[in-house]
Amino acid sequence: MSMKRILLTLSFVLLTSLLFAQVKKVKITDLETYIQKSDHPLMISFWATWCVPCVEEIPWFQEGVAKFADQKVELILVSLDFARDYPYKLETFIKKKNWQASFYWLDETNADYFCPRIHPKWEGGIPATLFVNNKTGYRRFFDRALTDRQVEPEIKTMLKEVKVNGR
Repeated sequence: MSMKRILLTLSFVLLTSLLFAQVKKVKITDLETYIQKSDHPLMISFWATWCVPCVEEIPWFQEGVAKFADQKVELILVSLDFARDYPYKLETFIKKKNWQASFYWLDETNADYFCPRIHPKWEGGIPATLFVNNKTGYRRFFDRALTDRQVEPEIKTMLKEVKVNGR
């Protein structure tokens, strides 16, 4: 292969990676481990491209996280889109929306297995959001859409509460 062709190929790969959001494939056990070992507050949204309330609330999540950037709140968007949509459709959709977060696609199909691992009462409906702050013991789960007025107060509560589990 000529040097020119190698450079063109590398340029294409780099440009493609910049144009598309990187969505990593993840198993529920990997996500659980990340949550358990996190040393910073997490806001984890389970969503899909075809879920209108999911897509509607994500900009509010981004605004809320941006307000608390100094406290290192991380927004994690876990897609429950169909396997046929990973990665191209999902990455294209995220890029079009210009979202900033950590992006994952949950490589699981059995909701009876993965839902209770996030919260015992989660029956699989989306949107669903989990707030976790291991430093304070805070963990709160919502199995419904949040409004723009609920996001910031919930982040504030996550950052200040101590030992409020299982709400």
